[in-house]
Amino acid sequence: MKKKSLWKSLKNEYIGRAFSTFCGFLIIILTLCIIAFIASKGLNTFIKHEYSITEFLFKSSWNPDATPPKLGALVFIAGSTLVSLGAVMIAAPIGISLAIFMNYISPRLGSKVIQPAIELFVGIPSVVYGWVGFSVLIPLLKSGFGGIGFSLIAGIIVLSIMILPTITSISADAVKVVPKTYVEGSYGLGATRWQTISKVIIPSAKNGVLTGVVLGLARAFGEALAVQMVIGNAIKFPHGLLSPTATLTSILTMDMGNTVSGTAWNDALWSLALLLLIISFVFIIIIRLIGKGSEIK
Repeated sequence: MKKKSLWKSLKNEYIGRAFSTFCGFLIIILTLCIIAFIASKGLNTFIKHEYSITEFLFKSSWNPDATPPKLGALVFIAGSTLVSLGAVMIAAPIGISLAIFMNYISPRLGSKVIQPAIELFVGIPSVVYGWVGFSVLIPLLKSGFGGIGFSLIAGIIVLSIMILPTITSISADAVKVVPKTYVEGSYGLGATRWQTISKVIIPSAKNGVLTGVVLGLARAFGEALAVQMVIGNAIKFPHGLLSPTATLTSILTMDMGNTVSGTAWNDALWSLALLLLIISFVFIIIIRLIGKGSEIK
């Protein structure tokens, strides 16, 4: 009996621990392999083809099939930045307002209606957002403002709806953990509901709210298919909200299947993918810094 119990305890403790450790190392190795693969492909533009990094980042001329190739990615960087920031400017105020509404104004309506709706939006595939934008939003913009409909504002609207659940869910969790004593103390001092929300709840939950906003921005930067379907994919700077443009992700999804491996065009697309990877790391570092600031406080 003792041998069986000893073997059982060893099996439960050491085998489980070994399996967990193996899975952890496997994830680390796979991540490093993906990073190394993208980096090896993306750096070919600057090593193999000897293209200048500054020209790649700060030039707007994109003609990778020319001789010599022109690989200025500034248009795509600007397009991704504008569409992502625009989406966050729309989604963040709405998401934070919904988070406060769900927790402090009408918790019953929030739990029965808003929370299920947010969860439903999370599960909708990107292509559905893109198709609805293509079928409904583009004709509305075309009939209301003229032009072709495919534009920066179309990408902003579609992206803002896509990142709204992320910002709302994380902001709601952050608002929920604000100590009730803070709220009760504020009311006890004679503050109104709005004063309590603006002066007590939001400042107390600001780190969690900022995390939600940064995660929403990260998703907006990395979104490809939905944006490609509505933004117009014109390789030029937008002259206004109704102008078409292109993003890092849209040019990747459009061009990767049309290039030959090893060519300057293909390597330039891998360089764009590497740039997206670096941007993702930057967002992760920002989120970590926000989390550390919260822990210090």
